[in-house]
This record gives sequence, structure tokens and C-alpha cells, in this order.
Amino acid sequence: MSYQVRIALPSDIQYALEVKEWYVESSKERGTGIATRTENYLTQKINKGDAVLALNDSNIIGFCYIETFENKKYVSNSGLIIKKDHRGQGLASLIKEKVFLLARDKYPDARIFGITTSDIVMGINTNLGYRPVAFYNLTQDETFWNGCSSCPNYDILLRNGKKMCLCTGMLAPSKNESNNLDNSKKKSK
Repeated sequence: MSYQVRIALPSDIQYALEVKEWYVESSKERGTGIATRTENYLTQKINKGDAVLALNDSNIIGFCYIETFENKKYVSNSGLIIKKDHRGQGLASLIKEKVFLLARDKYPDARIFGITTSDIVMGINTNLGYRPVAFYNLTQDETFWNGCSSCPNYDILLRNGKKMCLCTGMLAPSKNESNNLDNSKKKSK
């Protein structure tokens, strides 16, 4: 099966409602941490070029987006979702890599982070250079944490002072931090 994985264009807002419904359905099926998103919110991400989607012909089959926090000090890769009948085919890895590169290119000084309950996403993130971290290493921006409010586990997050939940926090260095690290390794050889 051939996929097209690319940065969303304004003409892709036609997919926002369908993707929104995927989040709702997936949250019900899994019974675990998936925050819902509104159609308007997804439309904004698409219009700004802050989303990546996967298409099979003209049908959307995958989606993910980025969001900045603390004056672009942090950027999250959020909302990775694959249409049910296209899961298990490596599409999540392709989308995550594309959205990771988008985040690094648009915000080269921002550390990239995410939270997840999915062991598959943890593996993909690890391959991209993320590492598991305590929540205090992530953004402390209330906007991010308030986005968790539609998750069925939000009470756990609140009970723990937003320091831990069922999700695992993962963090990758900024593009510029990685470049500086690579350059210092080359100089030491």
C-alpha cells in the first residue's frame, strides 16, 4: 500500500472533523489517556502548517500535530492517531519522524516532548532520540496540562500535582542542542 506523509496544507481542513471523531472513538475503545480535540483546534493546526497527515489516495489515514509552549522553549508532538484499519503497518513511525523534523525545523531551539501511554509510541520516540523523563522536565505551561482535562485519567494527574500520571513523559533535545553535541563529539575525535 502506498502512503503520502506530508505537512498539512490549508486545503486539508476538510479532514479535521474525521480526525476529531477518531480521537473520540479511540479514547472510548482504549479507555485510557487520549485527550479529545475540537474540529476548530485541528483546523487551526492544519492552517498554520503545524500538522502532518498521511493519505492513501485522497483518504486521510493518519494525523499528528505540534504545539509550542513557554515562548517556544518547548514543542510537543501531539495527537498521533492512525485510522483503525491502517494500524500495524509502520505508518505511525513515518508520521512521527515527519512531525519530529517539522518541529525541529520550525523551532530549532525548542526541546521536543510528548506524553504517552502507548508502548509503540515510546519505542518510536526512543528511535527518534527521545528519552523518558519525569514530568518536571517537561513544559510547566498550564495550557499544555489543561489539554489533558478531557482525558479519563486527568484526576490522577491532578491528584499528583501534575508531576505524574499514567502517561510517560519523553523529551528530545532541540535541533540546536543536538547539533552542538554532534559538533563537540567531532572535535574530541
